[in-house]
Amino acid sequence: MPYVNIQVTDENVTKEQKLQLVQGVTQLLVDVLDKNPETTHIVIQEVPVDNWGVRGNLYSTLKKQK
Repeated sequence: MPYVNIQVTDENVTKEQKLQLVQGVTQLLVDVLDKNPETTHIVIQEVPVDNWGVRGNLYSTLKKQK
């Protein structure tokens, strides 16, 4: 039973985009690892930009600097 956790920043990811991620990752596991889609679980977690760090900074801070 594959379990995949996708974490993205909470920047307006639509329900349709999430569905595309779930469908695409599920199909990838079917194609590459011959996994059963009926027992494949995908979880999408949206992380606030204040809780995401990159290059030694908070992503929210870097985003404001642009």
